[in-house]
Amino acid sequence: MDKIIFVAFIAYTLLLFFVTWLTSRKADSKAFFSGNKKSPWFVVAYGMIGASLSGVTFMSVPGWVSERGFSYMLTVFGFFLGYVVIALVLMPAYYKNNLISIYQYLNTRFGRISHKTGSFYFILSRTLGASLRMFIVIFFLHKFVFSHWNMSFEWSVMLFLMLILLFTIRGGVKTIVWTDTLQTTFMLTALLMCFVMVSNAMGLSFGGMLSKVWHSEYNYFIVSDPHSRLCWWKQILGGMFISISMTGLDQEMMQKNLSCKNIRSAQKNMITFSLTLFFVNFLFLFLGAALYLYASQVGIKSTGDTLFATVAIDYLSPVAGLVFVIGLISALYPSADGALTSLTTAVSIDFFNMENRTDWTTKQRTLIRHLIHFLFALIFVFVIIFYYNHQDKHLIDILYQVASITYGPLLGLFSFAMLTKRTVRDGFVPLVCVLSPVICFILSQNSLKWFNYSFDFELLLLNGLLTFIGLYIISRKPQ
Repeated sequence: MDKIIFVAFIAYTLLLFFVTWLTSRKADSKAFFSGNKKSPWFVVAYGMIGASLSGVTFMSVPGWVSERGFSYMLTVFGFFLGYVVIALVLMPAYYKNNLISIYQYLNTRFGRISHKTGSFYFILSRTLGASLRMFIVIFFLHKFVFSHWNMSFEWSVMLFLMLILLFTIRGGVKTIVWTDTLQTTFMLTALLMCFVMVSNAMGLSFGGMLSKVWHSEYNYFIVSDPHSRLCWWKQILGGMFISISMTGLDQEMMQKNLSCKNIRSAQKNMITFSLTLFFVNFLFLFLGAALYLYASQVGIKSTGDTLFATVAIDYLSPVAGLVFVIGLISALYPSADGALTSLTTAVSIDFFNMENRTDWTTKQRTLIRHLIHFLFALIFVFVIIFYYNHQDKHLIDILYQVASITYGPLLGLFSFAMLTKRTVRDGFVPLVCVLSPVICFILSQNSLKWFNYSFDFELLLLNGLLTFIGLYIISRKPQ
């Protein structure tokens, strides 16, 4: 089985390299950063599904069902509300200012230090988040394939990052718009096929499994206890601001949207993507419930992030294991290629001001861009290995907790910039953006003891609000 999986991995990777070769020919820095503003909106919308879901969603959302039931759909509904805000509020501001890096907006509004502070928080957030997304995929591929050949986890990480580095270093956004489309197709196909195979293993038709899941103990959406992390309004509010922050204020996600030819195309892309994502997440939850029902029937004790892999590889047919691995690989690459490209863009534009450096030749620009790209790949290696030595049961929970802390300052900065006309004392902005996450972290660790209240995703909103208040304190009316 491991040899079949390895052959599938090689074939899939070669296909990606072929697509990369087709799309990156004659690609320059403009194509790398903005795709020459020629990306079709419907291709971007479809590809963003794979980039948004990632390996963490592929593994953790089905495993989450035993603890949260279908209450996660309220978070997904919050995502949709956030995407509407992005399309109607944030995108017009980005297109109006003709931005490459969205954090250039903070420079226009507040100043150079605010600009770099916003970019720094994106770099921190995306580095931690993308590493976590990659870790879960590499971990399972290593466990079920490469470990059988006595390859260490560290070498498995370096192998994957080297491959990802090779197919992203040249084409940038121009390439990943198309590779994400390919990967989304494989991921969704794997999701549906796994659901069908679990249904067949239980002797049920597709419709029969849907009915069984719908009438199971996992089919609940509303938790009304205000003290619970899963309380319905926390889920909706948290989901809304997570999508605004992790998509609308995130260079990786917005860089693809900004590669569309105009604002109208970008808005159509965002609304189409948000509606599609709603139904795809529903499918993931249905698959999770089906996996738990099957596990209960045959006596599988595995839960959480390991459940999907255990059922697909150890209990279903070899075809199911192969389909699962292909879906998992499809979830890996979008997490990494977009992250590397956006991080390279943020450092190149926000810190090196590469687009305006007339003293650098084209060759120098390309060399520096490649060095930055390689450096972030190396950072990913170290962070992933750190996660490997400090594993947790539900990685998607950690991902959103990290986002609540690190994206809060971005939420506060952009909200203050767009909702007020006040100017800030630029030099004090980093202080505000450090204090707010620190206060939120302390509250999240002690809120149950102090206030009999558990924070969930709404911690991000509080973080942004504290940043907003801090910015108001250091601001003044415009001259």
